Amino acid sequence: MSINFDIVISSDDYSADMSAGLETMKGACEATTHIANTILQKKVSKKLTKESKVRNRLKRSFKGSFGMVFSLDTTDVDLKKKMNQIGQQAFSELISYFISEALYRESVKLSKKADSVLKELGDDIHDELIEQLQKSSLHNLHSYSNHFGKDVKLRYRKSRVTQTVLAHVDRKSYKSLVPKTDNTKITIEASITRFNINTGNGRLLIKGDDKTVAFGFLRKYKDIQQHHKKTFTSNLDKCNGIPNDNWETLKLECTTLKNSCNEVVKYLIRGVL
Repeated sequence: MSINFDIVISSDDYSADMSAGLETMKGACEATTHIANTILQKKVSKKLTKESKVRNRLKRSFKGSFGMVFSLDTTDVDLKKKMNQIGQQAFSELISYFISEALYRESVKLSKKADSVLKELGDDIHDELIEQLQKSSLHNLHSYSNHFGKDVKLRYRKSRVTQTVLAHVDRKSYKSLVPKTDNTKITIEASITRFNINTGNGRLLIKGDDKTVAFGFLRKYKDIQQHHKKTFTSNLDKCNGIPNDNWETLKLECTTLKNSCNEVVKYLIRGVL
């Protein structure tokens, strides 16, 4: 099975600076390959080499801004079988999920198949992969946005006429890649809107706000007591399917991660008050 993608750089004249463009394409290839390798082999590759079993192939360029079509392939028989079992749709969902998590964004809801694959990876691999993406791949993906202020899109190509945007990056999203820890203890009142019971990461909505923000725990999730975990899943259940005005809230003590604009990109939970 071969999965087709494209990388689209916003351009007024159907051209792009070569150096920044190549770095951006490299970032897209690295990110998709790192995620695929981790899903298929259940371990995070620190470095991609010519001997890697899962690789990208350049296909062709196309008109409309500036971009390049490429595919994700493997010649390894066992890995190809696993790719076929997971399927193109679930694979594309997981690529979108991990990039969103690495950028502290809210990801789309995963299908049952994609969610099952995610659970099989486990907490440690999940967090290790996100850290690996944040080290270089996503920095490279932002190269064109940083240098020229243009938006870049990574898309899954189901067909020549049907594409799904998996990631959309710009200068603002890059600022989330290099957050700084603010150890000031604060108290917030918020509702849980998404919670991953395998990783301890999720999204919350502070009372009175209209946009959700990422959250996690200050300690390793495996060290969090079960009854504290259930506090979050219980709140999520109580808020599910009812109007925002009637959502129950939790009082949480936390510290924060902030981007270079001093905006909070993630709350680190210390405890429930």
